[in-house]
Amino acid sequence: MQMPIANAPTADLPAEQRLDVIDALRGFALAGVLLSNLRDFSLYTLIEESAQARGERWLQMLLAALLDAKAMTVFALLFGVGFALQLERAGDDAQARRRYAWRLCLLLGFGLLHAAFWYGDILRYYAVLGLLLLPLARCRPATLAMLGVLVAVFATALLQPFMRPWSAQFAPAAQAAAAARAAFESPQWASMLAGNRDYDLWLHATAWSLPFFTLGRLLLGMAIGRAGWLQRPQQHLRAWRRLLAWSLPTGLILAVYFLFRDFGGLGPELPGIRGDAARALSRLLRNLAYLSLGLGYVAGFVLLFQHPRARRWLGWLAPVGRMALSNYLAQTAFGLALFYGVGAGLGPRYGLTGVLVAFAVVFAAQAALSHWWLRRFRYGPLEWVWRCLTYRRALPLRRAAAAAAAPEPARG
Repeated sequence: MQMPIANAPTADLPAEQRLDVIDALRGFALAGVLLSNLRDFSLYTLIEESAQARGERWLQMLLAALLDAKAMTVFALLFGVGFALQLERAGDDAQARRRYAWRLCLLLGFGLLHAAFWYGDILRYYAVLGLLLLPLARCRPATLAMLGVLVAVFATALLQPFMRPWSAQFAPAAQAAAAARAAFESPQWASMLAGNRDYDLWLHATAWSLPFFTLGRLLLGMAIGRAGWLQRPQQHLRAWRRLLAWSLPTGLILAVYFLFRDFGGLGPELPGIRGDAARALSRLLRNLAYLSLGLGYVAGFVLLFQHPRARRWLGWLAPVGRMALSNYLAQTAFGLALFYGVGAGLGPRYGLTGVLVAFAVVFAAQAALSHWWLRRFRYGPLEWVWRCLTYRRALPLRRAAAAAAAPEPARG
């Protein structure tokens, strides 16, 4: 359930002023988002473990260690960075701040509409939490970073003993998954949409930790944006190197640990610790694993991007990131068309191997289309709709038309 926020950091900048490292990093994360979500679209995550191909167990382990929750971490961090940049440009301009709040309300509308078709939408969380974070926009980077770590790592571990009774009142996961799979395999749109609604309600009621997961990363992204690490990476290379040296080894060590835990059939018990204390400590370590490896990916990408040869290769991802909203929603359309009963109905029959093939085809097509589109137009199609609704007027889309048009309203 890993989904991007589209172009929040730099959508209001003219093309020549965009921050390429953010766009390329978003494109990189979008690839991870697609690969992760295709497992859901293919219904692979809804089938019983006994029905999953044993020969793909190594692939399951690899994706669990390196992908799960990491792409989502990168995108949430980028939204936090964009949140800080947008409000920094707005300054004390009350109108610009209201416009950005309206922009988040529009994002909430996109998210609610998308959630009607796919239960995995997270744009709703970005929009609502973004509105709630407006009062923190002027906080110091160190304060935001401290709050982010507390929320992302410690909050759910402390709350877990109190939330177990809440989760227990809902249907078991296997029962909810079986009902959802039956609905998604149906060729009837009404059955699919009703099943999606029910599974969406169940999932977001039982996944009570998701708001904390997201909020912590938004706060950390705000800290990075306020400190200028992504806007001026050359001035902060020492900080990026320190972050990489701390986060990547920590994340990899914990990822290996949880591979043995999750795929070795071990319970939550730890040496000398049992019961609720063991479960709370296990969740804390898992939170740290997700966050540290995601931060390691960001730091490694930024440092690689400073080398000209690597920048030429990684820059290929920038157009994908500039059209993140359009590409993300198109990924949902591809997923439904390929795997759901209302489309081709492939479902999970080809396992994770089929998911990898679909990923390669879909992402290559999206990359090619993004390059083609942005040579002709200033913004992605849905990014343009979002901008027009934000400013409540039709804005030029074609590059030639945009060059000849009168100046647009002041950016917020």
